[in-house]
Amino acid sequence: MEVILAEHAGFCFGVKRAVKLANDAADTHSEGVHSLGPLIHNPQVVNQLAEKGVKRVESLSEIDDGLVIFRSHGVSSSRVLEEAETKGLSVVDATCPFVTNAQRNAKQLVTEGYHVIMVGDRNHPETKSVLGHAGGEILVSESFEEIKGYLNKFPKKRIGIISQTTQTYRKFSEIVVKCLEICEELKVFNTICYATEDRQTEAEILATQVETMVVVGGKNSANTTHLAKICQSHDVPVYHIETAKEIKKDWFTGDKKVGVTAGASTPDWIIQEVVQYLGKL
Repeated sequence: MEVILAEHAGFCFGVKRAVKLANDAADTHSEGVHSLGPLIHNPQVVNQLAEKGVKRVESLSEIDDGLVIFRSHGVSSSRVLEEAETKGLSVVDATCPFVTNAQRNAKQLVTEGYHVIMVGDRNHPETKSVLGHAGGEILVSESFEEIKGYLNKFPKKRIGIISQTTQTYRKFSEIVVKCLEICEELKVFNTICYATEDRQTEAEILATQVETMVVVGGKNSANTTHLAKICQSHDVPVYHIETAKEIKKDWFTGDKKVGVTAGASTPDWIIQEVVQYLGKL
């Protein structure tokens, strides 16, 4: 059985940066290192950091002193930084630059008076961070019908659109085109991370060339979940796993080619374990 690994799989720039910042903080501070929420959406990496002394907290109220790391998905607003500084905490901002860009674009659209739409998951921490920095009302949705109903409340439909950085380009472009049909003015910022686009494009191509796809990454990772859904759209069996331990041999009975891809928050050592395990079957 041939195992084909997508060329772009695993850590993206933003995740690499966040993990390096967290490891450097753990190496230089013997105690009092905290991550405000999980640093990235990969339980294995979060557990590794915990073993090095990076304690996960959900609120600054849990921290009295030491150092706090802002997660790669960003924090809910600039007030969080102000609160940390008021408490005398050292701050390491590991927010992904693409998320920072989305925050900035959202704020610009609100300031310019557009009715702002963010294509994404309203419960995702990245989305919440963008909303917190925008300083105005934003509708977050993946449904054009919901977006249309929201916009019908306004007589002048000046629409500004951004995307969650891990959204599929297919969904984002589909909503943008439909909004063109109902608006007077449309301003769009493509805030999808290029690493996300690369992984999605490769996963889609690979899914047409193999008999089974294995998608590796955190079950709570939006970009990994989107990869799995893209592969599933090609009528090929798809298994979303976090580690090689979840693999079952009977998934691949009779297969001659198996494809492997991984989300942007999946470390290389986990990917290699999966590839090596599949290679032994």
